[in-house]
Amino acid sequence: MTSSLLLLLLLAAQTAAADPVNNTGTSFIAVFPENIAYYHPTNPQNQIWVTALYNATTVTVSPTSSTSSPQLSVNQSQSFDLDQELMRNLSVEAFGVSNSVVNITSDKQIVVQAFSIKKKSVQTAVLVPTDKLGTKYFIPPVPVISGTTDDPNVNVTERSPFRLIIINPTDTNTVTVKGSAASSVTLQPGQVSQSWVPNNQVPRWVEAEKPIAVLFSHPCAMQTNCTCGLLTAMLPPARNQTVRFPVPSVLAQNASVLLSDGGSREAKPFNPDSDSAVVQSSGTAILYRPGLLLTLIPETEFASCFSIFTVPSKTNFAIIVVLKDSTSGIYVGNSLLDAAVWQDLKGTEYVSTNYSLTQNTVIWHNSSKMAVYVVGYEGSDWFGNPAPVISTTPDYRGCPVNAERLTVYNTSQGWRESLQSCQNLNLDLISLSESRLQRHVCLKLQQDSDQKVWIGMRRSSKTGNWYWLSRAPVRDTNWGSGEPGRVDEGQCAAMSVRSNCTWSDEDCCSAFQSVCYKEADYLVRIN
Repeated sequence: MTSSLLLLLLLAAQTAAADPVNNTGTSFIAVFPENIAYYHPTNPQNQIWVTALYNATTVTVSPTSSTSSPQLSVNQSQSFDLDQELMRNLSVEAFGVSNSVVNITSDKQIVVQAFSIKKKSVQTAVLVPTDKLGTKYFIPPVPVISGTTDDPNVNVTERSPFRLIIINPTDTNTVTVKGSAASSVTLQPGQVSQSWVPNNQVPRWVEAEKPIAVLFSHPCAMQTNCTCGLLTAMLPPARNQTVRFPVPSVLAQNASVLLSDGGSREAKPFNPDSDSAVVQSSGTAILYRPGLLLTLIPETEFASCFSIFTVPSKTNFAIIVVLKDSTSGIYVGNSLLDAAVWQDLKGTEYVSTNYSLTQNTVIWHNSSKMAVYVVGYEGSDWFGNPAPVISTTPDYRGCPVNAERLTVYNTSQGWRESLQSCQNLNLDLISLSESRLQRHVCLKLQQDSDQKVWIGMRRSSKTGNWYWLSRAPVRDTNWGSGEPGRVDEGQCAAMSVRSNCTWSDEDCCSAFQSVCYKEADYLVRIN
């Protein structure tokens, strides 16, 4: 045996995130599956990486060698050294239970990724927030791996069966593994169980009374040149419907897709030259190639902004999957992605490209959703995972970490009263100082309203010039025909939603509804 990979699996526990698929949270539990073998003489170098989404974010990790709780600025990352590892505790019993966890907490939203290196090999993983966890998971089939799965032996590490690792974040929980037979275990908060996964095609799944995280893992799966390394993937919760998973072209060579749902469990060889580059499942879809298990991203979980971590001294790249007509508008940090070579995904409306990474960054789309994976390698050893999702809402200004707030205050009243009503909601009477914001807001308002509404513009009583409440310069205007009138006419600006959101000057005492607004906070912003 030679060097191997150690994967740190993380899940969030207690997150206030409202986005249904984002990876942000304030409390996490980390588990380290056994790497090669518990008796291997080399200790892995384990770290977790935390990136703050807001200024003045305090992060605490325990247990760790450091007793400090650093305070991070927006988009600042911090690494923490860890020595926790989930040892082999399986025997003839159905489940082995341990308490080897690491807790990560913060007072504001963060994203967390794991990094571990053992000699020349590296592996990474991304968290899943606890409020996105499920109570039912389909167990994938065991991939065909010569030297590992052809002659299983529980007493030989590289030929031992795959393992099912179940993490219980909070509350006492009863978990049952079902299939041809059922077996159960009761877990306390912060406990982890391990059990063998039979090497057959019988459908198997996990059900729990309360949400759990489920991992599919092997400590020392054979790779190339008589070497072995850790393979681990975090399983997605069972879905209520069948969804499609586009398969990135660069990973499709020599690969198979592990599919499992309520009716079947199949390891399907994937041929990118003859097969459609999409698979379907209501359960698990994981791509396997030597040295890598990669959970595929379904169309329903495409997003608009991703936090990108890179592993120092390794070859890192991002794989981007997007609709063919949405290849423009993709940014890496503050720079527009250009000169990308796009490859069609056969039989789909998608294309994919690879982008070389040299540092941590943010990848985002200004008008569409996409899938992003972070993958890398050293020699023949691969690592990778879906990129952590920050937002699923495309925004032409950048990567929002929370949603903008736009509301029509339904009470018709004067301009001054409208200003106060918005302030009472901790919002502002909207200032529409640039044309893209005007179009963006108009499209949203036209979905729900056709009224004339107050906006945050009025004349100066001293000069007669128009000004925005935000103090932004008055440059891009959308006055209606014949507007504005003379200085001695209307002193406040209103917008007619039904007339393509054109503006008019009005008597400030006229009664209209008002548009209240607060823009999002941004991890990256270009204007």
